Amino acid sequence: MTTAPSTTEVPAPRRGGTSGRRRLVVVGNGMAGARTLEELLARGGGEMFDITVFGDEPYGSYNRILLSGVLAGDDDEEGIVLNPREWYADNGIDLRCGVRVTGVRTAAREVVDATGAVTPYDVLVLATGSSSRVPPMEGVRRADGSLLPGVTGFRGLDDTRGLLDAARAHERAVVLGGGLLGLEAAHGLRRQGLDVTVLHSPAHLMNQQLDAAAGAVLRTSVEGTGVRVLTGTRASAVTGTDRVTGVVLPDGSHLAADVVVLTAGTTPNTGLAEAAGLDVDRAVVVDDRMRCGGAPSVAGASPTDGVYAVGECVQHRGVVYGLVAPLWEQATVLADVLTGADPTAEYRGSRTCTKLKVAGVDVAAMGLPAPELPGDELVVVAEPSRGVHLSAVVRDGVLVGATLLGDVSRTPALQQAFERGLPLPERRLELLLDLGGGAGEGDVADLDDDAPVCSCNQVTKGAITGAVAGGCTSVKGVMDATRAGKGCGTCKGVVGRLVELAADGALTEDPSVHWYVPGVPLRKDELVREIRERRLLSVSAVFAALAPGGEPDAKSSMGLTSLLRTLWPEDFEDERGGRFVNDRVHANIQRDGTFSVVPQMKGGVTTADELRRIADVADKYDVGMIKVTGGQRIDLLGVRKEDLPKVWEDLGMPSGYAYGKSMRTVKTCVGSDFCRFGLDDSTQLGIDLETRFQGLETPAKLKMAVVGCPRNCAEAYVKDVGVVAVGKGRWEVYVGGAAGASVRKGDLLATVGSAEEVITVVGRFVQLYREWGNWLERTYDFVPRMGLDRLQKVLLEDAGGLVAGLDADLEQAVAAYRDPWQEGREPVTPGQFRTALPLVPLPLVPRRAAGAPGGTSVADIGSDLAAAAAGPAGGAA
Repeated sequence: MTTAPSTTEVPAPRRGGTSGRRRLVVVGNGMAGARTLEELLARGGGEMFDITVFGDEPYGSYNRILLSGVLAGDDDEEGIVLNPREWYADNGIDLRCGVRVTGVRTAAREVVDATGAVTPYDVLVLATGSSSRVPPMEGVRRADGSLLPGVTGFRGLDDTRGLLDAARAHERAVVLGGGLLGLEAAHGLRRQGLDVTVLHSPAHLMNQQLDAAAGAVLRTSVEGTGVRVLTGTRASAVTGTDRVTGVVLPDGSHLAADVVVLTAGTTPNTGLAEAAGLDVDRAVVVDDRMRCGGAPSVAGASPTDGVYAVGECVQHRGVVYGLVAPLWEQATVLADVLTGADPTAEYRGSRTCTKLKVAGVDVAAMGLPAPELPGDELVVVAEPSRGVHLSAVVRDGVLVGATLLGDVSRTPALQQAFERGLPLPERRLELLLDLGGGAGEGDVADLDDDAPVCSCNQVTKGAITGAVAGGCTSVKGVMDATRAGKGCGTCKGVVGRLVELAADGALTEDPSVHWYVPGVPLRKDELVREIRERRLLSVSAVFAALAPGGEPDAKSSMGLTSLLRTLWPEDFEDERGGRFVNDRVHANIQRDGTFSVVPQMKGGVTTADELRRIADVADKYDVGMIKVTGGQRIDLLGVRKEDLPKVWEDLGMPSGYAYGKSMRTVKTCVGSDFCRFGLDDSTQLGIDLETRFQGLETPAKLKMAVVGCPRNCAEAYVKDVGVVAVGKGRWEVYVGGAAGASVRKGDLLATVGSAEEVITVVGRFVQLYREWGNWLERTYDFVPRMGLDRLQKVLLEDAGGLVAGLDADLEQAVAAYRDPWQEGREPVTPGQFRTALPLVPLPLVPRRAAGAPGGTSVADIGSDLAAAAAGPAGGAA
């Protein structure tokens, strides 16, 4: 192995891109790669480089730390987005998401991707991250080298989606690894209702961060959530043929499992670097300026000139980091180096402090978890009954390690002492306890200005108080200005207390938390008024008139597009750049760039002829999988973008709106015609409701259901709008229900005496939600925010005199309905249905083609469903 170069010059221009700018290629769009881009742009890198970014995943960038929150149902996917795809275009970055780089030719200075395309570079940044380590277990892989179905990692958004899907279909999970990631996965799966077992080969949980005593306390807390924990053992084999059925332990015992999650460590992705001849040890070796090393060239110049690496794929001074804070420190140094913003910038390594919430338990750990030398002091405070274990390790009067479990209020002071080697109190217990009383604010006030508060972004107390002194008096304003709290988020409480103290009674609430979209400083009612009074018909017109400096904002475009279509159903000036790709092509994009197509089946009712056409289309366009959805429709998965117009034409059915923020579907039971328990015709009412409200823009997706009796076979009580027949022509209307990540029974809005009254009441509720709901606010939040009493007075008693306006606005929106699939005949733009994403070879999208293991042939599906449609119906759905 050679040593990485040690000189410090800024990379010189080489061949140049457009306008003579150097060509910068970033391989990897994870948290390290994306942060490098942000830091580059902040230093004017957008004017220095033509930037191309390759990412394996078909998304912009997102915060992987928060995936555990998505799995647990605490966060949604939209909430963890760091930079949407539009952000890259807005900053002139060529994002090639869903495209994997397969080779680096350092001598020729070019990369080759999976499509065969060659992209030259002058500067190359490898940010390839790491992958879940697959322990050596018999049966874990199939003959083709892929993992046995049901065995998965927990590293990305697709892994998380797969686990959520598995949680809906299965009951038992085994998580291999009891470290940070494993416990988060176990916690999330348990929250999804699975029976979960954690298998950890060391003697106690989180052995990398905690000593045995703290590990025992954590185990008690984890087991208290219903997760089974087995330590000191491992899985020696995985059982199952077509899908995992469990794991085998060394003693021969068998743990049944439908899902096995691999979280027993990670492996840096070094394949590209190794093949390119770069220095690779445990990871890609870099120097203090993040440059890669490699064998010298016979021509004199090293082929590694201009080649850098950051993130989890990197080994710096023998250390491979897996926490986000060091990765972001590396990105900052690299941006300084590449732009010349700081010619002396060097990365010297990181002293890490881990602050996390593990399986619902607060944990902070820094330095040594336990004494190592005979003279080391150990200070311990333990309250196992409360799940609290605090310890500190002192060597020669200096804090060299601390572990806080269950109570992390002393973290700022301990971190300051740890990182700066501050003198420690004579009474060592004061390290862990405020013996003078009044912990919390007192601790924060006593911190020095250079004490770190946000480890992820290396933000100090001084930076936070400086932001307040500079005019930021709200918590959000300070967080935006300093990035404090923007990583794992565990320091938000400390940041808030610091801002409150620094503001000295002048703390304000950032008004942007009430803005409808982040780029226009107006509440929704103010925004609606301005749009109407100024007759702003397009997104660009809104930005020009109402955004600060008239600047467009990519994160605001989707919300504004939806609002404008609500306010101007006939006159809205459509600007396709303001739409998400799903709304541009009227289908739901999948992980490999193909789309799913869901034709409309009002009330879940179809015909034998429609089923034959669906089957014919599936055969003709080689549909990857045919899936019956929870909304009583049929989903054709794996349709290529360029085939969408032809698929729609051959189907001859309108769009089912299984994408975007709009009214989706109305689920029904079979009602009184066939079911012996049915009290009224729920099927017909469901069809009428779907006909009435089809395609209506709403702040978030909206689902309805109608049932013919309170047995609730179509789950009306947990829909955004649910209608229940209660006999003698009477119907109950429920609003604000949910049965996804959040579960809520809807509130009874009204009991009415006819189907016509149902349509009227539901219409007024839908229109009120359209006009008063916040962007992405589901009805299960909207209804409690508004208050049921208030809704009843407004909608049923016409308090405020709004009803006539709601009825009129709804009528106009309904009259403006156009089937979006008609655009297949006359595309709005020449490239509307031209593929922009090179398709990644399957099996990224699961296929269930004829003859495949576990699959069902198209012909079988068509004949079965046709027979079901033609035959007698049963009672309960």
